[in-house]
Amino acid sequence: MKRRDFFKSAAIVGIASFFKTNAFGSVLSGKGVAVHSEPDLVAVMGGEPEVMLLRALKEFGGIKSFVKKGQKVVIKPNIGWDRKPELAANTNPELIGALVRLCKGAGASEVTVFDHTCHDWKKSYTNSGIEKAVTAAGGKMVPANDEAYYREVEIPRGMNLKNAKIHKALLECDVWFNVPVLKHHGGAKNTIAMKNLMGIVWDRGFFHNHDLHQCIADISTFHKKPALNIVDAYRIMKSNGPQGKSEADVVKLKSLLVSPDFVAVDTAAMKLFAQVQPTDLKDVRYIGLAEKLRVGTQNLEKLNVKRIKL
Repeated sequence: MKRRDFFKSAAIVGIASFFKTNAFGSVLSGKGVAVHSEPDLVAVMGGEPEVMLLRALKEFGGIKSFVKKGQKVVIKPNIGWDRKPELAANTNPELIGALVRLCKGAGASEVTVFDHTCHDWKKSYTNSGIEKAVTAAGGKMVPANDEAYYREVEIPRGMNLKNAKIHKALLECDVWFNVPVLKHHGGAKNTIAMKNLMGIVWDRGFFHNHDLHQCIADISTFHKKPALNIVDAYRIMKSNGPQGKSEADVVKLKSLLVSPDFVAVDTAAMKLFAQVQPTDLKDVRYIGLAEKLRVGTQNLEKLNVKRIKL
């Protein structure tokens, strides 16, 4: 068996087991956990991006629970790299296109998509496939490569990060969605929902020079929260992140995690990632640091977690 095929087989077996067990969290009746209809976190496995998105949103009451007619919507994917979709360096373009269509269908007056890219922004937007998907769905891409696009805001709950320049599109919108891809990262260990917020700020260098993990936790306290964190795990980059080197770094999991809780969704995503590439949750320090800042919870067993296998 080839190494690449081995990882694919291991992923299928491991993830199937993962969705069957309580490791992913569940509502525990009779143990002091409130049972309620709307979930805190939804995990979907086994479908194409748009199908999984629709199924997950159904559990939250549909897109109209978040987007009202006439509202300005922002979608923040990971588009940091000049890489094709198959390398999983960026968020899946099919997922972003589907979300744009849903928002427009709900009556959004405009749907804006951006990221402060690491590679050339024009090449990243184009070669990721996201620009094409967004424009075809009726949304618009805006650049984030100039300081003039940002405005300074205070981060009063931050420990190291006390203020930051945030992209004005996000500051001016009515509602926004955080849509990262789950992948390995050399510095932060993993890129998920909270790490994706580095793409809304201008000065990423401050993060790297003042304890990367603490600054990621700090920016997650920013007062304007996303309506949902939608973690793309259709393809994940298990190694050589954040850019990746080849498709040998990629495993197709066909999964999606959705939650308004940064800490919970990143915790769940790490449990998912660990099924493919053994990783200690404690090494992804920003998750625990964000919990200390009362951003969310790592205790999935206290949450209403809905697991769906298509």
